[in-house]
Amino acid sequence: MRRHLRVLLALTALGNAPDTVHLNQLGFRPDTAKRAIVADATTAPLAWRVVDAQGRPVANGMTQPFGEDPASGDRVHQLDLGAVRTPGTYRLEVANTSSHPFVIATDLYRPLARAALNYFYQTRAGVPIDAAFAGKAWARSAGHAHEVAACFKGPDLGGTVWPGCPYTLDVTGGWYDAGDQGKYVVNGGIALWTLQNLYEVNAGSPPFPDGSAALPEAGNGTDDLLDEARVEMRFLLAMQVPDGTHLALPVGQQGRGPLRLTDVDAGGMAHHKVADRNWTPLPTAPADDREDRLLYPPSTAATLNLAATAAQCARVWKTADPAFAHRCLTAAASAYRAALRNPDIYAAQAFTGSGGYGDGDLADEFYWATAELYAATRMPELADALHRNPLHAAPLGNEASWGATAALGTITLATAAGLPDAERDAARAKIVALADRFLAEDARTGYHIPFDTLRYPWGSNGTILNRGIVLGLAARFTGNAAYRDAEVDTADYVLGRNPLDRSYVSGFGWNPMQNPHHRFWTHQLDKRQPGPPPGVLGGGANNTALADPVAATLKGCAPQRCWRDDARAFALNEVAINWNAPLVWVASDLAAR
Repeated sequence: MRRHLRVLLALTALGNAPDTVHLNQLGFRPDTAKRAIVADATTAPLAWRVVDAQGRPVANGMTQPFGEDPASGDRVHQLDLGAVRTPGTYRLEVANTSSHPFVIATDLYRPLARAALNYFYQTRAGVPIDAAFAGKAWARSAGHAHEVAACFKGPDLGGTVWPGCPYTLDVTGGWYDAGDQGKYVVNGGIALWTLQNLYEVNAGSPPFPDGSAALPEAGNGTDDLLDEARVEMRFLLAMQVPDGTHLALPVGQQGRGPLRLTDVDAGGMAHHKVADRNWTPLPTAPADDREDRLLYPPSTAATLNLAATAAQCARVWKTADPAFAHRCLTAAASAYRAALRNPDIYAAQAFTGSGGYGDGDLADEFYWATAELYAATRMPELADALHRNPLHAAPLGNEASWGATAALGTITLATAAGLPDAERDAARAKIVALADRFLAEDARTGYHIPFDTLRYPWGSNGTILNRGIVLGLAARFTGNAAYRDAEVDTADYVLGRNPLDRSYVSGFGWNPMQNPHHRFWTHQLDKRQPGPPPGVLGGGANNTALADPVAATLKGCAPQRCWRDDARAFALNEVAINWNAPLVWVASDLAAR
């Protein structure tokens, strides 16, 4: 009897093993790819079946052995559950192992999209976060409620002595960038662009019509996605240097040590960031931040981010709020002129208390900003400048990131209304060609994701979801379902179809991320603080920069296993606006189509 009980318990444990059957922990839409991965050393195909909630078999087949997968360190088998299309709750059984229950539902991604957008409300600066929109656990007092900042003055860590500037700026509002409470124009730029682009490419059927999101502005007669985007746009506009101002700034690429500062006409440029003088400890709620808040020197990269997003703002607000659209276009033109006048002022890096966001190649930012302004104005001079930029004719090298923005300009040329057919068609062809490359990578990977590399960067989940945007656009342009299925693969990966069997999105799935690197959502370190609200994306696997004490213990890990759910692991589990934005885009796209 005891022997029988031991066998029964062993089989039960095997049947619930969470680390061998990996799939999207939300489930699947009826009409998309439904892939699962089994980690098993067996080289021969394995029998599988899907059973419904009553235990009745509804589909069966044999796995496809893939073999060794270097990115995960696993030997894997792949399964296609596409034949199961009827909405309901199911389990996947492979040999003696069973998955957790999963659902098939048409509205699978809508709650995720709504929660992922709410992240931006939760990370607003300058206003109290209301329980009515954030949930009781996450309500908090306003951080930096009246943020009038002066420029950094004095010596930095590299010995450069900064003279400061003859003004202060009221930069109240916007979004905190990540786990810290800095606000960065460069990273704010790509996050804002992604939300505005989601609105622009869905102009006929907006994913967040007025009243659909949990926002205090809901019900004001304006699309909720635009309401949230305007919060950050106003902040970026506030970071602009007043016209006619001269500042001492570093011109050109310079080496280590004190920088040479040159007097330049900086009017119209954008300050790179506003942030604390020194790093605040974990936990520090925004309202408890007592560090000096400082404007850090303008950069050409920040200026072009402002020019690009403000030109995009002029398009998306043209009908909803013409006055705001005009304000954005005026700022965009001023910033663009300032960047042309000061094309090589790189972000100074020798400061503590905030991220650097340094970028040594600005050709892509110039291309992006020129494309956005051209799409907003159709000016022949801008068309000429666009066509002179070598990136206009070049193939797209990769998905977008804060430091590589060429894809953003090409996506705008492919999707903005009213551009010449030849311009649009050429841009779309470049996007489809890049999507084809991602499709090829999708087929080569053991966990079936469009990311075939053994170098997982900081924020790899954001990288993968940005590839999902490219694939989603290619699906729209061509009608080819293979692109959409690969877009689903990017969502599947971050929602649990990975070797850690972990949903990297808080509040979604049976094994979600719970301990992000964040100064307020720090329940792991202080039980009086909340954990993350639903819909927050952790940065993900990172084997290229094991920069924190937790990550340093993982040397030699397989790339996809280089992650820990730990608030101290800023290199692995920080959260950031530029990663949550593509989560909103992809989840909204999969919810709608």
